[in-house]
Amino acid sequence: MTEPLFFDNDCLSAFLWTGDESLLVKLYLGRIMIPMHVYIELSSPGVEHLRRRVDLLLSSGNAVQISIESDTKAYTIYRKLTSEPDAGHKIIGKGEAAAIALAKCNDGILASNNLKDIADYVSDYGLQHLTTGDILKEALERGFIDEVQGNLIWSKMLAKRRKLGFVFFSDFLAAN
Repeated sequence: MTEPLFFDNDCLSAFLWTGDESLLVKLYLGRIMIPMHVYIELSSPGVEHLRRRVDLLLSSGNAVQISIESDTKAYTIYRKLTSEPDAGHKIIGKGEAAAIALAKCNDGILASNNLKDIADYVSDYGLQHLTTGDILKEALERGFIDEVQGNLIWSKMLAKRRKLGFVFFSDFLAAN
């Protein structure tokens, strides 16, 4: 089986805000893992509409919600990242930490845009990592979108204050 993808809030919500989560389903059917902590973040007041979109992914079987059980290696990693990081490392958010811990313990791939906060942990844990740009690039390569559509999706994501690192999808492609 191909590796599961563990989404943190920023990467998943980039697609949810623009209504483009169907791309995730086309690319990663059976592999989309949503940590419970990410689901909780998407249940906050003001973004309930995003949670409803996640609920549709879950109820249709296109995504799986996954929890971290206490007394597991994933919980130990999660706790470390959210409250007791190694020297020189920063405390990170619960959704990011859950996605990292679950990806590490399930031989999965981390889907996150928050490179500033997670880069050290991706390196420390030897994780495979995808960003929104990587996902859109894969959608382009597989023929699900063209570059013009990619730029449109990108601009909609930026309009929703998603941090993507480039002004245009075309710029991301040129750099990668």
